[in-house]
Amino acid sequence: MHKRLSQFIYIVPLLFLVLFFFYPLYSIFALSLAPEGILDLRPLRVLISESYYARVLWFTVWQATVSTLLTLLLGLPAAFVFARYEFRGKSLLRALTTIPFVLPTMVVATAFTSLLGARGRLGGWLMAIFNLSASPIDIQHTIWLILLAHVFYNVTIIVRIVGGFWANLDPRQADAARVLGAGRWQVFREITLPLLGPAIVAAALLVYLFCFTSFGVILVLGGPRFATLEVEIYRQAVHLFHLPLAAALGIVQMVFTFVIMAFYTRLQARLAVPIEFRPQRATHRRPTRWRDRFLVAACLGGMLLLLLSPLAALAERSFSLGGRYDLHYYRELFVNRTQSIFFVPPAEAIRNSLIFGAATVALALVVGTISAYLLAPSQRRGRADIGRHRAFLDPLFMLPLGTSAVTLGFGYIIALDEPPLNLRTSPLLVPLAHTLVAFPFVVRTLLPVLRGMNPHLREAAAVMGASPLRVVREIDLPILFRALLVGAVFAFTVSMGEFGATVLIARPQFPTMPVAIFRFLGQPGLLNYGQALAMSTLLMAVCAAGFLLIERFRIGDVGEF
Repeated sequence: MHKRLSQFIYIVPLLFLVLFFFYPLYSIFALSLAPEGILDLRPLRVLISESYYARVLWFTVWQATVSTLLTLLLGLPAAFVFARYEFRGKSLLRALTTIPFVLPTMVVATAFTSLLGARGRLGGWLMAIFNLSASPIDIQHTIWLILLAHVFYNVTIIVRIVGGFWANLDPRQADAARVLGAGRWQVFREITLPLLGPAIVAAALLVYLFCFTSFGVILVLGGPRFATLEVEIYRQAVHLFHLPLAAALGIVQMVFTFVIMAFYTRLQARLAVPIEFRPQRATHRRPTRWRDRFLVAACLGGMLLLLLSPLAALAERSFSLGGRYDLHYYRELFVNRTQSIFFVPPAEAIRNSLIFGAATVALALVVGTISAYLLAPSQRRGRADIGRHRAFLDPLFMLPLGTSAVTLGFGYIIALDEPPLNLRTSPLLVPLAHTLVAFPFVVRTLLPVLRGMNPHLREAAAVMGASPLRVVREIDLPILFRALLVGAVFAFTVSMGEFGATVLIARPQFPTMPVAIFRFLGQPGLLNYGQALAMSTLLMAVCAAGFLLIERFRIGDVGEF
């Protein structure tokens, strides 16, 4: 009975992918590449014959690589500080560092322009201080702004995943090495870094995928000179209405993404070793020495300068746009001056985003947790036949992150319009689409912990007569709970900020906050622009409150072993 139930449960994520990922993609690819039932490969030949698309692929690869390395360079010291030190305001600061991940690209573009543009705040200050006639800072539409924006967006992935894993590593091995005469760097290089390997690889994989499929950052901040595969898919599908070529580019992106993920996931599995986890109260310490205080201050100061200065510029501009500080644009959010049928008060947009976010968290945790157990090594009965397929399933579960949101959105519109999957006009379609992007975060967050768990704990519980459900409840859950919270934060974040697919499939009467911001930005005039800034500031506040609520959630001592 337990074996049959186990096998049925492990089918859930595969069935979810088949129904809401592969079936819509098959529909759009079939319509684009075989419109009359006969396969037409001419769009693929165009990609091979024209050098332009090779340059697009090369730019996509190298900018994602550089962006990932820069994100690791800033994120790892911050992850260490959050993992090993206890200081006042820690939960608030961690929540604030997550906000960039949820903001729509158009809003971020405005924030960076107002801070670093030719007429930005920073340039204005430098002109006043040094009596300059022109701003010495203007990196708009350059590769430097693209790289900076990618770090801005993704550093929280390193802090959350690596920091959450690092916080529960047993420090006794490092202490023993120091007693034997090893220096700090030797301990980090030979003990800590190998143990952190799976978490670092998992976080780097997610950062790379987001930079590889970057769309809004390249389109808005990079300007017309730069294009990733995702941007080129959008141009071919939306601007040129050339769906066959867009579909061909989508296939190339998916194949390339699958190869990258297969390499990363196999490397992560090889790096995994059994680890003794410890509660955070045993690993945290207060920065009492001057060297510790300097490290904490330097890491947090640098990270907050990068992450919060654009956010502060955005919030400040929502109050001061037009030359005076007041709540004018916030009050205008509640007024329907044009009597538009698409007008939705901000309270309803916030409510819709929170409802979709809660549904996404629930779905992503269920699908992601089952997927992580499916991929993690285990000696349980009924899973021996899965082992040989694990190397294929791991990157397969990550494919939604490497798929064009434009392509997938069109696939939903085409495929999900007939019973029993007639969901085209259903509000349920939005959290389903969000879950596709969110559950890989849950998988990557849980896998390093599952692979690092000592298998003897489960075996001892089973020998003593504990049922599989009791083993999960009393052995696995206390160890996994912290990682589940991190996964919940990412699922909530993804849902709150997702725009690409939502704008295509959401019903007009159920807009989310990013869709409402997009509507304001799509209309001319200072009033609409100010309302977009005000709604963006509200989005930041709602997300920060949600992150703090999730982080403070506890069930007794669960999550502290």
